[in-house]
Amino acid sequence: MSKFIIKTYNTISPLGLAVFSDAGYIVDPNAQAPDAILLRSHVLAPEEVASSVKVVARAGAGVNNVPVAKLSERGIPVLNTPGANANAVKELTLAGLLLAARHICDAAAYTQTLSGDKTEFNTQVEKNKSKFKGVELKGRTLGVVGLGAIGVKVANTARAIGMKVIAFDPHITVKRAWDLSSSVKHANNLRELLETAEFITIHVPLVPETKNLFNAALFENVKPQSVLLNFSRQEIVDETAVIAALDNNQLRYYVSDFPTPGLQQHKKAIALPHLGASTVEAEDNCAVMAAEQICEYLEYGHIINAVNFPDVEMAKRGAHRIAIANLNVPNMVAQISNQLANSQLNIIDMINKSRDNLACTMIDVDAPIPNELLKNIHAIEGVLNVRILS
Repeated sequence: MSKFIIKTYNTISPLGLAVFSDAGYIVDPNAQAPDAILLRSHVLAPEEVASSVKVVARAGAGVNNVPVAKLSERGIPVLNTPGANANAVKELTLAGLLLAARHICDAAAYTQTLSGDKTEFNTQVEKNKSKFKGVELKGRTLGVVGLGAIGVKVANTARAIGMKVIAFDPHITVKRAWDLSSSVKHANNLRELLETAEFITIHVPLVPETKNLFNAALFENVKPQSVLLNFSRQEIVDETAVIAALDNNQLRYYVSDFPTPGLQQHKKAIALPHLGASTVEAEDNCAVMAAEQICEYLEYGHIINAVNFPDVEMAKRGAHRIAIANLNVPNMVAQISNQLANSQLNIIDMINKSRDNLACTMIDVDAPIPNELLKNIHAIEGVLNVRILS
């Protein structure tokens, strides 16, 4: 069996790379004709994706550094790892809540300015500690915007430490709804959440609909002196608007995982250097999950956690499988079936699933698949690529 070549960008966790330790894989960061690309934060240019590439996986949730649209045109699934870093981001979000509630950054900076002998030092500590008097989180109201893997964990943990929680997500999945604590109050709209919450935390993906979601108009509905936390994506919050909200005391703090020159010197901005998934455990989890999904696709044609294609899995029946990426257009399955019939191949099992304008068709047949059939299927209008998995 020919070996699959995996090209990596960035430093990938050894636990993730160990998934490829099977004799059927070669990991080569310098590969010129890889079968798959595995990356973390590297900004992948379309020209870096060789014609041999069948799948791209990011060890993380966001895929803003991957040219998804261009790869979709070529029928290449882009996989991510939702939930693999959820605990790490949840814990950092809770740390952000405490940083703001107890004025920890300001207090720590103050102690760095103290001088004198022990008596003078202690006198200054006792004299000025009241400047940093904070509030306890217990009994305070947290608003959670977005109830994916991270948002649900944040909401549940906030309830566990005694916070009241109100959440808003019009697209919550059934699975996340089951995972969410029944004591979390559901907001009917974003405005209701903003008018109620004393702390607001954002956990939504960056898509066209969420870019600058928190803007000047939205900040008019925020409860005065509330705290906004953004451990999602920088562009979800309009920086000019958030600075204005800090300046006019509409916001007491803005805690962000995305530092910028505009926020760096603002006294009410706490910016961390993108630490959300920067834990040993999260990097291991993301890498292992991404690597396993690559193997599933290369070996079986299974698509798991794609951002552009439907998830597809089918137990393999027989030794010969065709995996087809195609546009979601009428008569596609019939045309493919006709080509199989013309080649005297009998269909043992078959699945066809779509997502928006893209679809995946997977077929198990009872005999070896001739190369001529591959060419004929590829020639069907709307077929993006075809693979034989034997």
